[in-house]
Amino acid sequence: MMSPFNIPRHTVHLFLCILIALLISFNKTKATPTFRYNQCPNTSSYTPKSTYESNLNKVFSSLSSDANNPNNNGFDYSKAGNTAPDIANGIYLCRGDLSNDDCQDCVATATKEAVQRCPNQKTAIIWYDECMLYYSNQTFTFSNVDQSVREIFYNTRTMTDTNHFKEVLEVVMNDIATLASSSESGRKFATRQADLSSFQRMYSLAQCTPDLSISTCNTCLRDAISNLPICCDGRLGAIVWFPSCYVRYELYQFYQLTTTAPPPPSPGREGKKGRKGKKISISTSVSAFIVIGLLGCFIHYQRRKARTKKEIQSLDLAGGRFDSDYNSGNLQGEKHVKLQDFASIKLDLIHGATKHFSEENKLGQGGFGPVYKGILPDGKEIAVKRLSRTSGQGLQEFKNEVTLIARLQHRNLVRLLGCCLEGNESLLIYEYMPNKSLDVFLFDSTKGAELDWKRRILIINGIARGILYLHEDSRLRIIHRDLKASNVLLDHEMNPKISDFGMARIFGGNQSEANTNRVVGTYGYMSPEYAMEGLFSVKSDVFSFGVLLLELISGKRNGGFYLYEHGYSLLTFAWKLWCEGQGLEMIDPLLVQSCVTVEALKCIHIGLLCVQENPADRPTMSSVVVMLESDTVTLPQPTRPAFSVGRLTLKSAQSLPNVNALSINEVTLSNVSPR
Repeated sequence: MMSPFNIPRHTVHLFLCILIALLISFNKTKATPTFRYNQCPNTSSYTPKSTYESNLNKVFSSLSSDANNPNNNGFDYSKAGNTAPDIANGIYLCRGDLSNDDCQDCVATATKEAVQRCPNQKTAIIWYDECMLYYSNQTFTFSNVDQSVREIFYNTRTMTDTNHFKEVLEVVMNDIATLASSSESGRKFATRQADLSSFQRMYSLAQCTPDLSISTCNTCLRDAISNLPICCDGRLGAIVWFPSCYVRYELYQFYQLTTTAPPPPSPGREGKKGRKGKKISISTSVSAFIVIGLLGCFIHYQRRKARTKKEIQSLDLAGGRFDSDYNSGNLQGEKHVKLQDFASIKLDLIHGATKHFSEENKLGQGGFGPVYKGILPDGKEIAVKRLSRTSGQGLQEFKNEVTLIARLQHRNLVRLLGCCLEGNESLLIYEYMPNKSLDVFLFDSTKGAELDWKRRILIINGIARGILYLHEDSRLRIIHRDLKASNVLLDHEMNPKISDFGMARIFGGNQSEANTNRVVGTYGYMSPEYAMEGLFSVKSDVFSFGVLLLELISGKRNGGFYLYEHGYSLLTFAWKLWCEGQGLEMIDPLLVQSCVTVEALKCIHIGLLCVQENPADRPTMSSVVVMLESDTVTLPQPTRPAFSVGRLTLKSAQSLPNVNALSINEVTLSNVSPR
């Protein structure tokens, strides 16, 4: 096919690409700085349009303009105001390989975003891959190491050959600390590369603020490096940040290699060959422009395609935590789950909805992290689950929930609306449950009255149908593993919705049970075979449901019940009353007026069937649903319930000297705060 000027079309396309390349070379597109983390100490705040805010804006303006000064070595300090407490101080540090323009862009971005992320705070620190900004109403002490703030990020994946990896990392980090601290460039910055194998390379970086001496910089970097074996043993990548210095390593190039000085030429090799090398360098640069142009065309085309899709940031970039494709070993027979399959909600929208995760919007605290209420611009209420950086099991919970709950649709399961993965934030956004969780009502002497007999029966049936859906009616067979009152949410009509699928497991094919060394869940709701042997199945959830059913009838918790009833757990107490024909004494006094006696005794009967010690003796959830809804089904006689997961387990835990020891094997004895 020829153009009107008899020039082949592909030649025209190539010409246009080269032209674009030239335009790109003269009009370089500014890259957006990659946000990592911010900290708002909340030590003191200022009022809008105050003197401090005016001084802070002056500091920001000064730092943003000075960041383009090549004499600053990517580091500068500014102060505004003369009278405390309105004096504002600020510093920035740009990564040593950044150009002056890129440094200025990052600092300008940081001055805008810092006040958005830490509104009205007199002190804040914000980190990007490219720069750090720190401001405060307190005077900075220069030439001294500042370790008042420490942040660590790491990739959750580990190397297969960890011994070799750690040996290489130790050598590299020792070298790079020496190189950076003794750097003659004035930037106190160094990078290193090291081959882990013939096809894998490690990239590392170390940097101090230029005000530090060689010895203090070295001390700061060594302290940062000393954290790596503790936090990040064998991890594929990690960052340790202090205000005065930081170190980082990855298995991909995260800095500009051109900043690393080439090896010096061998003696006597200059002369004509050196001049020839310069010519080759010039011609190579011209070729590079053409390559950049072609690449620019391709990128431009890809970006146009991407605009029609929902924007979502790679999880691997969000703090190096995990990949955007999560292939769980538990999702047997399932394809890879891609984040693009789920709705992505922008972080600034969540900030506005939750008032930047304000305390007044906090609904509760779980093992995953805090949960906040939010209101979107259209008035829709949401609940935002925020991954805590100190959570021991939050990452696994997050991956489970994103890859699992989004596939489930049932009126008795909480609905996941979307997720947010920007910067270092990992957020799950759910439909908001205005009545919080079941335990808020059930175990409160005042609110418990709102759960009359009719309401409790509806809640019991709803929970049973939700579990039945997980076990048999969904396209995946799912074991919840953490069914309890605090994980049952109540909507505006008090309908129950099962939540918290972070510990759930999926069974494939004809699989009926599995074993694990990682016991997770809550004592009191755990079946004995799971708590003692790590063996779980659908019957594990049946046991948890039985405990929950007896709690709904009695209005008392299983965990800690022995404190009130002469050493009995709720299960053993129910068994004692049942054997003595005194089952009605089990019923919550708040139900006396509304209770249907026959129905209450049937529920106690079903509850005891569910908590039998032998899993084979427990009914399936389909049988439980039939028992609850039918008046004609003959119920078998229950056998003695499991004693081992009640009073005896809890009493042995009391003898431990430290309360923190109660979270052994990631099993918690405390009750999660409601959403």
